[in-house]
Amino acid sequence: MLQNTRALRRASDVAEARAAVTSRRPKWIFGTVAAGVVGAALTVGLVSAPAAGAEIPDAVADVTSFVTGSPQPTGKSVDDSAITISLAEDAMSAATALSSEVAASGLDLAGAPAAVDTTDLTAWIDRLGDRDDLSAREVTSLTAYTVTGTDEIVAETAALQQAYAAAQQRKVAEEQAAAAAAALAQANTVEGAKATARQMMSSQYGWGDGEFSCLNSLWTKESGWNYQAYNKNGGATGIPQALPGSKMASAGSDWQTNAATQIAWGLGYIDRAYGSPCSAWGHSQASNWY
Repeated sequence: MLQNTRALRRASDVAEARAAVTSRRPKWIFGTVAAGVVGAALTVGLVSAPAAGAEIPDAVADVTSFVTGSPQPTGKSVDDSAITISLAEDAMSAATALSSEVAASGLDLAGAPAAVDTTDLTAWIDRLGDRDDLSAREVTSLTAYTVTGTDEIVAETAALQQAYAAAQQRKVAEEQAAAAAAALAQANTVEGAKATARQMMSSQYGWGDGEFSCLNSLWTKESGWNYQAYNKNGGATGIPQALPGSKMASAGSDWQTNAATQIAWGLGYIDRAYGSPCSAWGHSQASNWY
């Protein structure tokens, strides 16, 4: 029965503390309490002027004592402890929720702690919850420990959130890089290179299927549409067999590894030198080069 009474009192203290922190209506609360004190005093005929120099009693303690018939601890220490417990429990809830989310994500936090340890703070809250059996000094000490522990939990939760956000960003970057690599690998195949050339020559030069047929014949002869093609005799490089291959750097710094960059350079060269792929193909048939 005693344990149940303590638990109920602790729950009541925490609930009142949360309400006080949230409502931010101290004047209204004070007015209500004061009215209750006066009303109770009038009911039992206890209203009397205090003697000169007498200490005015704590209104909350008087009402509580009158209603319950039992003496109460100092009101301020009870309120401070309840508020401390309330804030600490909120901090632990946030830390526990974030730790669970991080664990479920399976993300690598690059060496950062993957969870917030709330063991010590839980112990201090439990001890502070049984403050009716503690001395004022012990309550003060435990309250200080709980406040410090709460601050540490809040800081560790913020650090975990930051590490978690960084891990999420790394995952997105890795996925994007993987997608780009897969797209590049596809574009660097023979069929991928042909599809890129068909789209590029149509959108940028207005050349249709007939011109693509000539281009296909030309670059099949030159390199087989292999972006890694290299002529050991002359040094011609890539799908369009640029000589030297470094000329293609004007179309992009990735000219050695990206078929699309080679194609962009090759189409530009054909346009400048021959006007169209079919003209270039005709020259190649006649001269064996273009």
